[in-house]
Amino acid sequence: QVQLVESGGGLVQAGGSLRLSCAASRGTFSGVAMGWFRQAPGKEREFVAGISWTGSNTYYADSVKARFTISRDNAENTAYLQMNSLKPEETAVYYCAAHYYSSGYASPERYNYWGQGTQVTVSS
Repeated sequence: QVQLVESGGGLVQAGGSLRLSCAASRGTFSGVAMGWFRQAPGKEREFVAGISWTGSNTYYADSVKARFTISRDNAENTAYLQMNSLKPEETAVYYCAAHYYSSGYASPERYNYWGQGTQVTVSS
């Protein structure tokens, strides 16, 4: 079983940057694909980015391409989401999640484990 803990959220002005981290506090990332999702108040949880176990494949929602970068350090059991040029409408709770499949990164139901989330607030 994998337990995930996110960190790095906070308040940032529009156009600013944040780097989120997702650490496995129990278990390891071995063979595990990772994803980041976000959920704003009153909205459904939406896919942001995903990365394969080796890190060789990455996936992004169209809305964040060229601004966000997902990465991982398997030796440190940690995944990251670098977010640049943030917009106020991206204010949300950001969650990391883990699954054992090779596809379906954008589908929340694919994921076996979820972190507790970290709040990102982008002010205008």
